[in-house]
Amino acid sequence: MFANVLIANRGEIACRIIATAKRLGLEAIALHTPADRGARFTRLADRVVEVPSYLDAQAIVAAAKAAGAECLHPGYGFLSENADFAEYCAIEDIVFVGPPPEAMRAMGLKSSAKAVVARTGAPVVPGYYGENQTAKFMRERAYQLGYPVLIKAIAGGGGRGIRRVDSHIEFEAALESAQREAEASFGDGRVLIEKFIASPRHIEVQVFGDTHGNVVHLYERDCSLQRRHQKIWEEANSPALNVEQRMKIGEICAAAMRKLKYRGAGTVEFLYENGEFFFIEMNTRLQVEHPITEAITGIDLVNEQIRVAAGAGLSVTQADIVFSGHAIECRINAEDPRTFVPSPGTITHFHAPGGLGVRVDSGAYQGYKIPPYYDSLIGKLIVHGRTRVECMMRLRRVLDEFVIDGIKTTLPLFQDLVTNPDIANGDYDIHWLEEYLAKTAV
Repeated sequence: MFANVLIANRGEIACRIIATAKRLGLEAIALHTPADRGARFTRLADRVVEVPSYLDAQAIVAAAKAAGAECLHPGYGFLSENADFAEYCAIEDIVFVGPPPEAMRAMGLKSSAKAVVARTGAPVVPGYYGENQTAKFMRERAYQLGYPVLIKAIAGGGGRGIRRVDSHIEFEAALESAQREAEASFGDGRVLIEKFIASPRHIEVQVFGDTHGNVVHLYERDCSLQRRHQKIWEEANSPALNVEQRMKIGEICAAAMRKLKYRGAGTVEFLYENGEFFFIEMNTRLQVEHPITEAITGIDLVNEQIRVAAGAGLSVTQADIVFSGHAIECRINAEDPRTFVPSPGTITHFHAPGGLGVRVDSGAYQGYKIPPYYDSLIGKLIVHGRTRVECMMRLRRVLDEFVIDGIKTTLPLFQDLVTNPDIANGDYDIHWLEEYLAKTAV
């Protein structure tokens, strides 16, 4: 096992990783930028090192070497899925806590990921994922697929570089717009085309592999409540699947990752409609919503990441992994709950709820000044219950107890959602939230 770990991230995920590091007896070394001086995660760490940016790979590796870091945990976002950064760490004898660079490259682009996964026999959304990017050729392929279709940036994320096209006449303008946004956002203007699936759920499966050829799945999460392709509410397990369906898709994912000799944490994402799953992408890192999987399985996923990075086998076999109850996560953002305009500023009062089955992952506290430079996520509320009904009742209570003053947050939105009959019945798809927001707009 390592003696220490350097956390190349910030906010709630840095606090989360530090918690497991300390439980394992590892020294926690935190990186921070000038904007994050004095942030909660820097106070929790055993040592801190300042860098100019969380995206400055050269400065981060230099800081890690100077600190004597044996391994580096990238969290999510920033450089967490950057294969070049992972290789750079290896060159400098720092273990990157994540999958090998070749796996990150294979799964990093939506087009190559679909080709790789399709070869394993897993179901994939019908579409075109090739290299010919000319408008004439792409338009012909869209026509062959049949409208509506989605145009997606192959290097995309966060809902950027995506366009829905409903007719042939709209295609070229939408293609140009998507390519332009993709180039500006990711430095790669290439796109793919997918058949638009009308009313799907977003189902993702947590997988884990080690260096000894073992791969397991930890069941699924339902991330269908989204705004502009950004998840805001996640559940484990999905209220839309039965036992047979969840076991089948879990086994499909584990088998696919076994064929690919995948190592580390990963999440295989699908659209699900009318009993069918369609692979859309894979994230080769820890997900924001990983705590709900931890809640139902009792397994510390960061612990497993560090074990695997150290060369140890997984601490569990598939037979050991059973789920208990139901868990929901609400992403609490520093945003207006209706317009979603960011709301940086000073938190004047902060009270996190507690009690049985309640977990709050946050880097915020009373007096904390939220900087305007980073993602607006300030915390995650995770609630677990023996049943989904119990979980929803507990969530309703703790949302009323959660107090964050001085800034606008999305707490009022979740207070509305938890009382909505469709949500209570688990009757929603990936379009439900945007339709709800449009209907309830003032």
